[in-house]
Amino acid sequence: MTVAITGLGLISCLGEGREAHSAWPAEPVLDETGFAPFPIHPLTPLKLEDHIPRREFRQMEGWQRLGTHAAGLAIADAGAGALVGQMDLMVAAGGGERDTTLDATLLAEILTVAPSDREAWLNRKLGEGLRPTLFLAQLSNLLAGSISILHNVAGSSRTFLGEEAAGAEALRVAHARVADGTSRIMLVGAAWIAARWDNLLTYAPWLQQNAWAPTAEREKLVPGSGAAFLVLEKLDAALARGARPLALLEEVRTDMVPLDTGAPDVSAAPFQAPAGALAVADATGHLMEAAFPMAVAMAALAGKQHVTGFGHRHGHFAATVKEYRA
Repeated sequence: MTVAITGLGLISCLGEGREAHSAWPAEPVLDETGFAPFPIHPLTPLKLEDHIPRREFRQMEGWQRLGTHAAGLAIADAGAGALVGQMDLMVAAGGGERDTTLDATLLAEILTVAPSDREAWLNRKLGEGLRPTLFLAQLSNLLAGSISILHNVAGSSRTFLGEEAAGAEALRVAHARVADGTSRIMLVGAAWIAARWDNLLTYAPWLQQNAWAPTAEREKLVPGSGAAFLVLEKLDAALARGARPLALLEEVRTDMVPLDTGAPDVSAAPFQAPAGALAVADATGHLMEAAFPMAVAMAALAGKQHVTGFGHRHGHFAATVKEYRA
């Protein structure tokens, strides 16, 4: 069964929406000082109120707001607002986001408390400082919950946990379910915030430091903040409701082998992409869980057929995207 991409919700340093991600930037959009020595691709300013009531902001960190907003963009782009009651949801997420302000406060104050009193003091401070439904990190499945509640997505929901591979696997399973007819319409994607010290320090060994360089000229990652959600549905069902597919998603494959296989390095030559290939990370930065969904989405916009991706430690991913011709 043919699977169509009918909606995209994209946010990155390039802007938000389909149009902002259709043109490749002449120069990278960077913040090289705010989180030095790590260069990052910063998030574009957003009008979050378009898809998230302000009263809901308190219970969300940036990651949740970003993903929920992008999911709303995808639903609107697909013209699928009337189908959210049937829509299934696949979200890829990391370990949530810590409340770094509370972390810093606790670390600064705990040494002033007598050792015998620290456990009771810590429990009291956590009870006073943490927001409802949270602990020191937001639970990974809270993003899917927020999308379901705020956008009335009432189908099944699944959260995939685990960095870049989670985003690729979520897309693979979403494609498979639509292709075999077990899902009428699917919303799939992820979000990631680079501009947080907790995230940058977690991945520091894999991150480029100081000067930015294109992917082909460096061995490490330059992270970016962004989100990518796609609406997938059966081609005939999409056409029957009057939707115009952006592209066809023919195949998604994932392989979880480690990047370092232990084999001898037979070449010191830098990575060389095929002629005409586009390195999405050069435009948006590396988006962790959202990296592969973003790559597939941008391939659909750019008319590129083959999409490949990789994880910073393990995982290789591939997809085939084809132009839709009526």
